[in-house]
Formats: sequence, structure tokens, C-alpha cells
Amino acid sequence: MKRVHAKVYGFVQGVGFRNFVRKHAKDLGLKGWVRNNLDGTVQAVFEGDEGSISTILEKCKSGPTNSWVEKVETKEEESKNEFEDFSILR
Repeated sequence: MKRVHAKVYGFVQGVGFRNFVRKHAKDLGLKGWVRNNLDGTVQAVFEGDEGSISTILEKCKSGPTNSWVEKVETKEEESKNEFEDFSILR
């Protein structure tokens, strides 16, 4: 089990980015959350197997059609197995 904290920069709010991330994370069997930040970035925590996390991070780098991703910063953390699902935080 792996855990990664990601922060996505660019034009990533108001374009369906959180729904895009949630859909793909659920399809990959990942758990965690995604949310908008006040600074215009999107932040997410993913827990799951290494291959699925690599896939979701690649999806984050491309984003949905109307988005523009400048960069994705990631930080590995100790897995806490604290999530039951993948959700959008408000």
C-alpha cells in the first residue's frame, strides 16, 4: 500500500478537475480525497497500489479537456489506511 499527496498547478479549477480525478481514482480502486485550494491549485491524497497511483498521477498531469496543468508536485507519505472511498472535499 502506497500513499501520495499531490498538488496540481495550472488552470485546474472550474473545469471539472475534481470530478475527473475522483472518477479515475475510483476506477483504479484508489482511496483518498481531492479538493480545491484557495490559491487556485487542486490538492489530493491517494492511497492504493503503486501501479494505480502512477496511473492517477499521469492522469493528473493531463487533466480533463478544458484544463491546463502546469505541474504536479508529489510527496510520498506513510500509508495510514484511513479512507473507505475516494471523495471530493469541499
